[in-house]
Amino acid sequence: MLLWIKSAAELVVTYSGMASSGSVSANDDEELTLPRASLNKMIKELLPNIRVANESRELILNCCTEFIHLVSSEANDICNHQQKKTINAEHVLHALDRLGFGDYRADAEAVLRDCKAVAAKRRRQSTRLENLGIPEEELLRQQQELFAKAREEQAAAEQQQWQQLQAAAQMVSMQQSSQGDLDQEDYS
Repeated sequence: MLLWIKSAAELVVTYSGMASSGSVSANDDEELTLPRASLNKMIKELLPNIRVANESRELILNCCTEFIHLVSSEANDICNHQQKKTINAEHVLHALDRLGFGDYRADAEAVLRDCKAVAAKRRRQSTRLENLGIPEEELLRQQQELFAKAREEQAAAEQQQWQQLQAAAQMVSMQQSSQGDLDQEDYS
């Protein structure tokens, strides 16, 4: 049951966001459905030993879509009535109550808690520094070492380039002086 509510909740949020932004037209209502693969997975997990006909799957899909449409539309009305621009979880829970689906509220709240916990865990794991397990002081020391090494390599490269320029300048100078000696011999 939680799988159905979780998938339905995700689609409610998607549909509600589109409805509140005004981007849902009459043609879009027919296109917004649960993904068939998700529906098939839920059926298989909930009824592992029962075969479900394709017509039944289509009926379940249409019922789920209509339920989501109904709940999201009611949540959108509640949101608009409260003069809010974003539909939040409380709007959806209130919509369930108003539509007579209060029995689902406890399951929906459990899914909401799970989603919040997953989101909080993602936020905590979002920084790479925390995932490394290396103290910040050690990372700073390593960074300083890398900077020093890069400066040394840059200085060595500049020194080598300077020496090559000096050698090339000496070659040109020697060629010019030997050319000058040849020119003086021609005039003698």
